[in-house]
Amino acid sequence: MVSQAQTPDKKEEVPKEKKEVPVPPRREELSDDDRKLQDDLNMLVERLADSNVALHTSSLDTMKNLIRASTTSMTSVPKPLKFMHSHYPKMKEIFHSMSAGKAKQLCADLVSVLAMTSGDKGDCINFRLKGMHDPIGDWGHEYVRHLSMEMSDEWKAAAENPSRREELLSLVRHIVGYNMKHNGEVEACDLLTEIDRLDLLLEYVEEVDHGRVCMYLLSCAPLTPDPDNQVLMRTSKDLYMKFGKPLEALRCAIMLNDVPLCRDIFLGCDNVLIQKQMAIVLGRHQIFLELEDVDNADKLIELNSNSNLHHYFHSLGRELDIMEPKTPEGIYKSHLEQSRPFGGSSSADSPRLNLAAAFVNGFVNCGFSVDKMMSESDDANRWFYKNKEYGMLSSAASQGLVWRWNIDAGLAQCDRFLYVNDDFIKAGTLLAIGIISSGIQDTCDPASALLIDHVHSDRAVMRIGSVFGLGLAYANSKRHAVLKEEETGVVYELKKVLSCTKLSANNEVKGLAGLSLGFVLVGTADDATAMEMLQFLMEKNAAELADPNMRFVALGIALIFLGTQEKSDVFVESLRSLPEPFGSMVSTLVDVCAYAGTGNVLKIQKLLHLCSEHYEAKEEPKKSELRKKAPMSFERFPSGSRLPGSSGGASGSQSSSARRSTPQPQPAPQKEDLSSQQAVAVLGIGLISMGEEIGSQMSLRTFGHLMRYGEPVIRRAVPLALSLISVSNPQLNILETLSKYSHDSDAETAHNAILALGLVGAGTNNARLVSMLRQLATYHHKDQISLMLVRIAQGLTHLGKGTMTLNPFHSDRQLMCPAAVAGLFATCFAFLDGNNSVLSNRQHYLMYCLVPAMQPRHLITLIEDEDRPGNLKQINVSVRVGQAVDVVAQAGKPKTITGFQTHTTPVLLAFGERAELATDEFIPLSPYLEGLVIVKKNPEYEATSLLRSKK
Repeated sequence: MVSQAQTPDKKEEVPKEKKEVPVPPRREELSDDDRKLQDDLNMLVERLADSNVALHTSSLDTMKNLIRASTTSMTSVPKPLKFMHSHYPKMKEIFHSMSAGKAKQLCADLVSVLAMTSGDKGDCINFRLKGMHDPIGDWGHEYVRHLSMEMSDEWKAAAENPSRREELLSLVRHIVGYNMKHNGEVEACDLLTEIDRLDLLLEYVEEVDHGRVCMYLLSCAPLTPDPDNQVLMRTSKDLYMKFGKPLEALRCAIMLNDVPLCRDIFLGCDNVLIQKQMAIVLGRHQIFLELEDVDNADKLIELNSNSNLHHYFHSLGRELDIMEPKTPEGIYKSHLEQSRPFGGSSSADSPRLNLAAAFVNGFVNCGFSVDKMMSESDDANRWFYKNKEYGMLSSAASQGLVWRWNIDAGLAQCDRFLYVNDDFIKAGTLLAIGIISSGIQDTCDPASALLIDHVHSDRAVMRIGSVFGLGLAYANSKRHAVLKEEETGVVYELKKVLSCTKLSANNEVKGLAGLSLGFVLVGTADDATAMEMLQFLMEKNAAELADPNMRFVALGIALIFLGTQEKSDVFVESLRSLPEPFGSMVSTLVDVCAYAGTGNVLKIQKLLHLCSEHYEAKEEPKKSELRKKAPMSFERFPSGSRLPGSSGGASGSQSSSARRSTPQPQPAPQKEDLSSQQAVAVLGIGLISMGEEIGSQMSLRTFGHLMRYGEPVIRRAVPLALSLISVSNPQLNILETLSKYSHDSDAETAHNAILALGLVGAGTNNARLVSMLRQLATYHHKDQISLMLVRIAQGLTHLGKGTMTLNPFHSDRQLMCPAAVAGLFATCFAFLDGNNSVLSNRQHYLMYCLVPAMQPRHLITLIEDEDRPGNLKQINVSVRVGQAVDVVAQAGKPKTITGFQTHTTPVLLAFGERAELATDEFIPLSPYLEGLVIVKKNPEYEATSLLRSKK
């Protein structure tokens, strides 16, 4: 057979018809009605072109009626607009040739409508302004939408022309008014957001619409950069106040982190019950107000200070029948772990496992005021002495978790250990006092009275317990009594520690003082305190700043600017004056904390760019050369790990001397120097994206890339960042990813992944995670550090016997508690260099940074006690609990939950669940049923039930 390529004659016989012969356009077949309409429109245009002016007005009226009849609902381009498309230039000429009058205005209206499909950019608005100004809705919804689309560009173009903007603003008012009357609240909000005139909403929003409008504005706030997001929140606050919703307005003020505004809204409310609910919400967010001079001050202070939280939590425990204390072994269930007959077993009484048991006992029995290991003084002493030195400190501090929130009984329990002879047990008890008082604001300030006396002790370990205890006890306490500059003020005393020259004020104590200042002043953007801390760092040289404890002073500065966004910009630049590499690390740290939970895409891109840089290309010596120069192989000890022979409890000077004893080439420190900044950047990606669901999902893929292609220090930080975006929310894909990382060949990566598993499953009792951790205990049975972390992760998974959460978001995930974020981030930050801090033999007490984030995830309903007016009592109410459904911008009254089950309060709420009352018998005073919710009887329901009984 001969191919076609070899026979040119045959090729010529097959012409390419599609390319050579063009297909004529097929004319659309018109019906008789359409042809008549086209002919009528053509005739009307010809009349307008005629010199007979008398016919112009009637022709334009007829044309207007024909077009309006077809544009009221637009699913496709209306027939009149199609037929008039070719006449658009002619209609513009006719308009310009007309003399001023009604006919010209009518013509302008028609040209404006035709511009939707035929005109140039801006024609629709320009001709509308020259028209009759008839009701804007007469031309249909699509016409209004088209005007809105063009408005943004026109508004920006008129930036230097105030008169032009006034014209456009009059049109905007017509558009917004039309949208508000026709269920177009979202379109109206978008238009006013584009032109920065959200204040106009106060004129047009009605009471029936304000809920949908505010919900949409608040849902847009996390996606909007600062300061535009604050405009959205303030507009929502103003709308809520206009329609008598002070509680919702208070939530907006909390989002703005504006404590004076919170106080104004609180004091401006006349309804006592609503004031009590507001006090509960403020207490949950750990904003404590000065209310001594207010009516009903005692009851309001009691609710705002969380002083009765342990009573409500215990009632939940009794309802669920979980008050019986649990032991660490009851959590481990080590008899279910797969045995290795030839692998040997770890010692049950090893110091690290005893320490882990102390943490687990505290985590599991957290808040229940009862446990089996420290119930009697002799038992507690025996348990404490199973540990050594700082292990005793952490064990003694764990009693603070057991007595969490119960200040009266807890301080009495701790008092007996303040007079023992061992300083480590005393210091641990001081820390326990801070843990008990965390999140509780007592007017007597027992924590301050007990702890401040030891802040300037001559023994360093006592300083550690008191300084760190103060930081936890007064975390996020924006009270004037704490912030005032007096010799009794907590902030003043902590500042004095930084400048103290006593031998007991070592770098460890000063690092904790900086961290505690960050906890107390979290999110305040206190420039004065931050500048004092910066001055302290600037007095240090590069070698002194290399001490791991100095990082916690830097973290304290970062926490002061947590969530403040642009307010930190000037300070971030000033931090770069510190010696490198410390300066770059601190500036990155403050920057990521300032945008925590905002989902800021530009900041995440900047951090990714920082993580993408590789430094191997900088003339790094070969491994063979390193072996010749150094007596040991550096490839076995990646950056951040301890060298053999250096103890975990060594101070910064000792560890640096150990490094100096071994000669190192010059380029290697450069790589290690820059690695700390990259580790902070990875953690920052998780911190910034944790508040926004889509951003969190996108960051998952990013972390996968960083794990594959990043530097070793980046890989070690990825598990911690994963835990931040999914705290107390054990998603299957994240659990599987962390499980894989927990078997990593790099020990530090595996350690961080194990901790991350505990944070992700904290307080959930997740069965799959429990099984994973039990398998990990078998896998790491020879490694004491890894096994200790597995045990701690098991304890976190059963936090509060499954009744608590570490998630910092509450009120339907719209409010982010700064103290909780600070605690989570401080813990993850400490694990970036875990071998020199948490996993060393002395600083494992930093695990208690998690305390401010521990909150019950219950729903308890309260009602005013008729027998004791002014007091609240618990009441059992039927509620439906199901998965939350996003109803933002949905029309009508959509269902807010799906797959619900009916329960009776008190109930537990898992991540992503929402509750609503099952009947109309009661009216909740809070729109979001979480935590403590006050309800009142519905008078209409009582009247209806009475009528039914009579029938």
